Amino acid sequence: MKIKLKIIILVLIILLCGGFLYFLNYQKNINQEKNSILEEKIVESPYYETSLKIEPECTYGELMTQAEICNATSTIIFETAQDIYDLSKIRIGREIKLFKDKQTNELKQLIYRIDTEEELYVTLQEDGTWQAERKPIEYEVKIKTSQGTIESSLYETGLEQNLDEVAIIELAEVFQWTIDFAMNIRTGDYFKFIYEERYLNGEYIMPGNILAAKFINDGKEYSAYYFENSAGEYGYFNEQGESMQKIFLKAPVAYKYISSGFTTGLRYVEAFNVATKHRAIDYAAPIGTPIKAVGDGTVVYAGWNGAYGNFISIRHNEVYTTNYAHLSRYAVKYGQKVSQGQTIGYVGSTGFSTGPHVHYEMVKYGTKINPQTEDFPSTDGIKEEEMESFQRIVEKYQEKL
Repeated sequence: MKIKLKIIILVLIILLCGGFLYFLNYQKNINQEKNSILEEKIVESPYYETSLKIEPECTYGELMTQAEICNATSTIIFETAQDIYDLSKIRIGREIKLFKDKQTNELKQLIYRIDTEEELYVTLQEDGTWQAERKPIEYEVKIKTSQGTIESSLYETGLEQNLDEVAIIELAEVFQWTIDFAMNIRTGDYFKFIYEERYLNGEYIMPGNILAAKFINDGKEYSAYYFENSAGEYGYFNEQGESMQKIFLKAPVAYKYISSGFTTGLRYVEAFNVATKHRAIDYAAPIGTPIKAVGDGTVVYAGWNGAYGNFISIRHNEVYTTNYAHLSRYAVKYGQKVSQGQTIGYVGSTGFSTGPHVHYEMVKYGTKINPQTEDFPSTDGIKEEEMESFQRIVEKYQEKL
């Protein structure tokens, strides 16, 4: 009996020792594999980088000269990029990055950030030619949710929440066709939105798209969802798939207050000792404030027009025309096609005016109407064949809102 017990104990010891040795060997192999992977990843770049900051009145050619790039190379890079991006239009505050070979000091690549979405790459090929292309900026994207209750304004509330002011402005733009953020915001209004934050090399750069948003204004709730269709067209839509974008903006200018509203009765103007009807909205704003076209259309008048002073009229379709009066100067001319939100002129106080403002009229079938009470149709909504995909987006974010 004792002999059998000793044998059993011996076998167990052998098994334990064998298992321990196997584990040590296994762990060693794992560590070797990890080290091998790390060695593969830690490959020193054969190039070194030089960043050229674009200062005021600094040209592409001057920057390349400062970087000791010969004129021939500088010129061929410029010409190669010409059809992709014109390097004479580089922007102040941005950078041109140059990558040179550490051994030969030969320039191998130029990178310039065109905008928030794309970069220009001009790269030396093996055959000695240069190739230019646009590439999307590969941000690291994090999804964030923010919310707040308004005490004074959306902008101030957003800043109190430590929101990027760009995100605050973009939230307002999502609802700009349905909510007048200058006049209709109430204390206690509530917002919540889900949006992207963009990072490069672990550093926060800027907010990305707003993916979904909710805004409760004066007790009425509005929701919007970002959707990109199969053709690459994108926009914001409500739960029913109707576009949040109306054919007209709520107001043509970022104004301080409405100095005179729409009225069909007589209005006495003491400064001119006259009484007139005022079938328009007067938006008070500082001289020089940009005035925007409230919708797509064609400029059918741009010039002096008596009591209106400097005056612009835009025909949008067979139904609507809008007029903008008392401008300080113009940004468009007769016959020009304009897009919704495009700057057409600047606030002034010309003609029959007692202070800087834009006199805004909306004409429907030849009759002046109150733009604040008109119910405007939306632009195109979600197509039937895309509705199932859109509803999946709504279901994804609806509960989170």
